[in-house]
Amino acid sequence: MNSQLLVLASTSLYRSELLKRLQIPFITAAPDVDETPLPDETAQATSQRLSREKAHAVAAAYPDALIIGSDQVALLEGQQIGKPLTHDNAVRQLRTMRGKTTCFYTALTLLNSRTGHMQTEVAENRVTLRELSDEEIEGYLLKEQPYHCAGSAKSEGLGIALMSRMTGDDPNALIGLPLILLIEMLRRENVKLF
Repeated sequence: MNSQLLVLASTSLYRSELLKRLQIPFITAAPDVDETPLPDETAQATSQRLSREKAHAVAAAYPDALIIGSDQVALLEGQQIGKPLTHDNAVRQLRTMRGKTTCFYTALTLLNSRTGHMQTEVAENRVTLRELSDEEIEGYLLKEQPYHCAGSAKSEGLGIALMSRMTGDDPNALIGLPLILLIEMLRRENVKLF
């Protein structure tokens, strides 16, 4: 059984709460990574690159650890959609997304900083929003304020009311951490859950 420290390279409360479900001790570390997409980089490639960069960003501080990096990028009609950060941006995002399907790519990296072994995979989820009125969008944003969520909606909260359909590899990935992929990666590093 692997006894290395488990480090979540993220300050996201959502990712931390998801990881707690596995009942494995871990710590969090803030990765200092510029999340700007590179020119002509696909959404999937952006998510993979950023998940790897986040894991590497904290590796020097934890030279004998299993480090988890994750990043999510949303794609609508060929355009990457990031975190809105403000109310007005969130209104614009949801107006653009209503009645349409957005693809969320959630990349996961597990880096063994002792051996240098790195695993990276991507979970894909598709979300279709209802034909929302401006009043519904405004009401939702005032109640939930999802300004730090790609796509301006939290499926684990009231945001589920905005959605007419959701399909994908792992519902946890949509929240920010693909637990199904993570469990398999941890198994490859000889981490036992039970």
